Amino acid sequence: MILLTVLFLCIFSTYSASVKGHNTGPRINNDKLYKFTYSTEVLIDQVKGLPEDSAGYRISSGVDVNLVWRNPNNDDDQLIKIMIKDVKIENVNERPAAKNIFKGKHSANIIGKEYLSALQRPVVLQWTRGKVKNFYSYKNQPAIVQNLKRGLASLFQIQLHTGAAREVDVSGKCNVTYHARESQVTKIKALGTCEIEKTGFISHNELLDVSTKVTSATIYVLEDSFIKSVRAEENHVLSLNFQQTTNAKIVSKQKLELKSTEAGPRVIAGKQVASVIKTLDSNYIAVPLVAEPVKTECKNCPSISEHWQAIRKQLEPENLSKAEATRSFLSFIQNLREATKEEILQILRSERNAVLPQLVDAVTSAQTPASLEAMLEFLDFKNGSSSVLQERFLYACGFASHPNELLLKSLINRLQGQIANSEIRETVTIIVGALVKKLCDKGGCKLPAVVRAKKLILGGLDRAKKEDDVKMYLLAVKNALLPEAIPLLLKYAESGDGPISNIAATSLQRYDISFITSEVKETMNRIYHQNHKIYEKTLRTTAAAIIFSSNPSYMEVKNLLLSIGELPLEMNKYMLSLVQDILHFEMPASKMIRKVLKDMVVHNYDRFSKTGSSSAYSGYVTRGPDASSTYSLDILYSGSGILRSSNMNIFLFNKNAQLHASQVVIEAQGLESIIAASADEGEENLESFAGMSAILFDVQLRPITFFQGYGDLMSKMFSATGDPMNVVKGLILLTDYSQVIQLQSGLKASAEFQGGLAIDISGGMEFSLWYRESKTSVKNRGAMVVAGNIFVDSFFVKAGMETSFETEATLNFISTVQFSEYPFLVCMQMDKIESPFRQYVTKYESLPSGKRYTSRKGKVKLLAGSEYPLHQENSNMCRKVFSTESDSSDSWF
Repeated sequence: MILLTVLFLCIFSTYSASVKGHNTGPRINNDKLYKFTYSTEVLIDQVKGLPEDSAGYRISSGVDVNLVWRNPNNDDDQLIKIMIKDVKIENVNERPAAKNIFKGKHSANIIGKEYLSALQRPVVLQWTRGKVKNFYSYKNQPAIVQNLKRGLASLFQIQLHTGAAREVDVSGKCNVTYHARESQVTKIKALGTCEIEKTGFISHNELLDVSTKVTSATIYVLEDSFIKSVRAEENHVLSLNFQQTTNAKIVSKQKLELKSTEAGPRVIAGKQVASVIKTLDSNYIAVPLVAEPVKTECKNCPSISEHWQAIRKQLEPENLSKAEATRSFLSFIQNLREATKEEILQILRSERNAVLPQLVDAVTSAQTPASLEAMLEFLDFKNGSSSVLQERFLYACGFASHPNELLLKSLINRLQGQIANSEIRETVTIIVGALVKKLCDKGGCKLPAVVRAKKLILGGLDRAKKEDDVKMYLLAVKNALLPEAIPLLLKYAESGDGPISNIAATSLQRYDISFITSEVKETMNRIYHQNHKIYEKTLRTTAAAIIFSSNPSYMEVKNLLLSIGELPLEMNKYMLSLVQDILHFEMPASKMIRKVLKDMVVHNYDRFSKTGSSSAYSGYVTRGPDASSTYSLDILYSGSGILRSSNMNIFLFNKNAQLHASQVVIEAQGLESIIAASADEGEENLESFAGMSAILFDVQLRPITFFQGYGDLMSKMFSATGDPMNVVKGLILLTDYSQVIQLQSGLKASAEFQGGLAIDISGGMEFSLWYRESKTSVKNRGAMVVAGNIFVDSFFVKAGMETSFETEATLNFISTVQFSEYPFLVCMQMDKIESPFRQYVTKYESLPSGKRYTSRKGKVKLLAGSEYPLHQENSNMCRKVFSTESDSSDSWF
């Protein structure tokens, strides 16, 4: 904060634009030894944490600086020697002895004699006009030691006049801005511009990712043409985008202060830098000032097999709705990322029971070349008997947090090889589409594998003759959302061939509004108004939804509203409910609808008083400062009271991004014969069918079929157990962020955030001809854990913070229909079960000897269960349904 205040004063200062008396650069006097004190410290805490509660440490020392050589032709070209001495490692803040891991420890014991000796070997800078032109040190120095010296040397990178520059220091090549006044210079470094070798990855979806804010300021005070003091501070703030209370702050400070000056060694005569360096010490070599990578090794970590044995019980199917399962999943992924292909294969081949699918989830989610190779070798796609494991692998690929070209290429190769199970072939194709979208979103549309995949999908769709093949490629397009596929989607949507048209239309519904051109809207209008042929209600309502969501014109809205009253009974009611939902939820089309409703020809009682049971309703699941989530329930019935379509969606969003968290669609058709009812117009010849389709975290999954054909329907009805059918079950890696942050002190910080979800989505349909009642149900159960680990590891001391939250939740949707009379009774219920929410913060400091300080805090609260409100008409209907059920339960039979 002090630095920022000083910066503010500097920017608006009316002082001169250069340090008084200096038009060149700082100079060091001949035959003088400048004795400084130096310290660098790092603190890690939550954003609003107090400094005294932070984890961290300070490295302090003396620093001797003297002039080695001055260019006889340029006084501003100098060689200066810098030597660190009297090194100490200590707490930043005072702690009781019991909590002080450095108490009674000598520096040599903490750092190690070899590292301490290397740290105290001097370095030489070629210092020209205040810029470090060359950095001379010894080769084969430990990387962490060399980087600490670079951090100290970077403090000598200075400019004495106001202005901007592109400058190289330990942080990389960065944009810096100098503000000079009298004897003080302030340097602001734009850390986001620094060019340095980076490792790690970020999450694919911005909503699930981590945002960062960085600042860096250095204040120089000069006296007699040389540096009197330097104070530098940089701050790194990391926050989880959808839950910003899960955050971390890294503060790194450096302080260099001149304490005294005394007689020093004489300068070396010479004209060339190289010869002077050789004279000084022939072992010196020029090394880059930019920090070098530091390899870290996990000490005392369990082997991959030991880790698996320790957690496998938590990953048994009956435990998947618990937070402990997700936490174990995340920790195991970290270990898997260090494992070899052979180690992974050994575990896969030794596991034979119900936890194997969860092991496949974890191995695939590790997303390393070794884990991918192991999975491809372990799974035999020529063998149809292992389809459960193959599908779990493929879905984990689709949910990949940072997919690469190698993964896509591997799946394409499998697709073009032999696959025994037709459903697995369909799933591979669908997931290839999902990977194309993710890679294109990151600018990889021109990668060879992506180009190859696009040709495969579009060419396959164009050439497909069988209905199943057409649906397969359409589902791949629904994931890939290729702009060049839109003409084909329009063709299939307008063809009117049942499920194919529905998939094509719902694919168009997923495109960004910028791709919904006038041609697309014209086609949707033709479908909805049936200009050329008769279409199913489900297709027409999708067309209407696309028109409403893509900046409809006045006449488009007017024609849609005028159609209400001329439609089949239940479609009338659905369209009316859809319009009311748009108005109630203030969707973008609401302004145009209100404008059209001023016309009394459109807005009249007869049109807006249609009865029926179909509905559309949206509401908020949560609303918060960081992110919000909405739900929508769309129910469409046939005129005989049998469900045609049930569509439940949940979206997550913030001001910058949106995520389609889930969609579960249950569709049924051709069931009127069961109750001897007449089908609606355009649906007289539909085959009996019921199935379910799901989208999970923006990935369309392979639809599943409850039954197809009258014979299959009768068989399922008489053999049905009433148990729900599983749609998707498994472990998903959502947030996956890993970055190494180069601090200007020379230390490196590591920031890792991982979020996982154990999920179980199931759904089903039940018919009772006796009671003339049907029920559809969708049950969503999940346990979510997000854990962050932020630490600075200098090999001889490690400090960090772990921050996490976890919750377990269940969301149920039940739709009950009683069709013994018309209008039939429909009751929809959507409720959230009471769930726990736990949050923990652990700060730690540790030495290689095992001595450790740990501070742990947590809070637990119970999130109340609730039934989400739908429209008032639904509430009235539910009272009647449950009243009827209560009466029937007391009657004789």
